[in-house]
Amino acid sequence: MQDLWVFGYGSLMWNPGFPHVETHLATLSGYARSFCMRSIHHRGTVENPGLVLALDPHEGAACHGLAFRVSPDAHAPTLSALRERELVSSAYVERVLTLDLHDGRRIEAVCYVIDTEHVQYCGGLPLSEQARIIAHAVGGMGPNREYLENTARHLVELGIEDEDLTWLARNVRRHLAAG
Repeated sequence: MQDLWVFGYGSLMWNPGFPHVETHLATLSGYARSFCMRSIHHRGTVENPGLVLALDPHEGAACHGLAFRVSPDAHAPTLSALRERELVSSAYVERVLTLDLHDGRRIEAVCYVIDTEHVQYCGGLPLSEQARIIAHAVGGMGPNREYLENTARHLVELGIEDEDLTWLARNVRRHLAAG
């Protein structure tokens, strides 16, 4: 049976929700981690959308995250659960893309990338606007700011630098302190 790998760059890093037998730091070339998807389910509502991370295609970009090798007996249920979680609004598209693991291996992994033609796509929002939205949005999975904080904290713990997320976390805290 062929290995099933999944790339985590946002909440999948700190809440994968599936059994895995191997985890490695990994890099996906050609995509940037970006708050470019309006969240109307998990971290916002239709009336007050939040923002969630997506893999936004950009030439020359690279996204650092985690690659998870799924337990061989869990391939089908893992894909089913991921599709239910990630494809809830069809703004993400499931792709199998090449990752570079930090141990030197190249693998193929399931990745959820943004559909740049989808109505929920909002690439290019200024960071200040992203901070304002994230500070106040709440959805079925909780406050948008918790999603940002968990992701930013996990990236720091992994030694992955993401200047935009660091800036956003700091400025969301300022928004909340200001009331």
